[in-house]
Amino acid sequence: MRIALVSYRSKPHCGGQGVYVRHLSRELVELGHTVEVFSGQPYPELDEGVGLTKVPSLDLYREPDPFRMVWPWEFRDLIDVQEFAIMCTAGFPEPRTFGKRVLRVLRGRKDDFDIVHDNQVLAHGVMDIEKELDIPVLTTVHHPITFDRRVDIAAAPLRKKLSLRRWYGFLKMQGAVVRRARWILLPSESSKVDAANDFGADLEKMQVIPLGVDDCFVPPTEPRVKGRLVAMASADAPMKGIATLLEAFAKLLTERDLELLLVTKPTPGGRTEKLIEELGIGDHIKFVNGISDSELVQVMGSAEIAVVPSLYEGFSLPTAELMACETPLVVSRTGAIPEVVGPDGLCAELVTPGDVGELATTIADLLDDPERRERLGKAGRVRAQELFSWAAVAKTTAEAYERVLADYAANPTSTHKRVKKIKK
Repeated sequence: MRIALVSYRSKPHCGGQGVYVRHLSRELVELGHTVEVFSGQPYPELDEGVGLTKVPSLDLYREPDPFRMVWPWEFRDLIDVQEFAIMCTAGFPEPRTFGKRVLRVLRGRKDDFDIVHDNQVLAHGVMDIEKELDIPVLTTVHHPITFDRRVDIAAAPLRKKLSLRRWYGFLKMQGAVVRRARWILLPSESSKVDAANDFGADLEKMQVIPLGVDDCFVPPTEPRVKGRLVAMASADAPMKGIATLLEAFAKLLTERDLELLLVTKPTPGGRTEKLIEELGIGDHIKFVNGISDSELVQVMGSAEIAVVPSLYEGFSLPTAELMACETPLVVSRTGAIPEVVGPDGLCAELVTPGDVGELATTIADLLDDPERRERLGKAGRVRAQELFSWAAVAKTTAEAYERVLADYAANPTSTHKRVKKIKK
């Protein structure tokens, strides 16, 4: 098959969507398919044999000058004008404007592809590819961003709540697109339920395909650093629960000599830096960012315990990667995380999200029990190897493509019904 994989931002270090693009595209090529990625900035890191077509935006959120000023001579067309205008009114324009741009690019390439795979762009322009260019489209929803919206607005001071509501304005479009989608791939049963509840997606048109773990994630060859904890998270995204971890860590430091590695790039002057200063724990925390996969594996394998304190996850790929590194885990009992780690106590200690006291106690108990840590680590490694394979993801995804192609041949104009909310 000739596959167009579209993603409005795809660099692996920007999150799980970029990791998904890289590994899925590589394994699809290994199966003999032709894959071309269409992406806005930041562009993906791709493996040999995978094509890349750059679909440049104004790159309004680039480092080191996010929310930058755009000079008149930088505007190339009305899509650029719309992108800048939405940003200026506190909205997030990238999915909407990328959808329009990729539709325009594919108009000249409509005979080059058998199917288009939307990697959570969820824009009207991407859905119009099927109607206008006669190429069937399926989409991946990693998780509904509605959860991010609720958590961010709840955590924001009153003066910022209105601008945050505006920022998440693109969700109305995404919900409408999901309800139109011909076929939807999701990484977990939790995401499936949430997409049905929050977006009104049709359960009969959803398929769960868990994500994979790259072969580079292996147990360490060097001894783990005594007293070291590690966490993989966006430091200033409230949904990642870093504030809970920092408060628990501060409690632990009153009786123990510990260090915490946060694999993230904190926002200068952001909530994480402020909380670290308030708690007086800066000497015990290191931030790690911009590292290679091999360096990341070393970091993951260096810790006695890894913590995933999120308030919600649609899958939590770092959790699966840490399991592959045989690192003992303390994780939140929320979203898809219990699906990833398996039954309580098998591969991880599960705690109530947001509960500082429970998190601190659980970490302390695990630090005092090396045999328990070893059992959790080994069980996690076995589970990751058995369940989370990118080769298996690609094989099942290719089968989903075949299903969509057959459905499109039989029913070019697909109709979708709203479904009732379901309980987890």
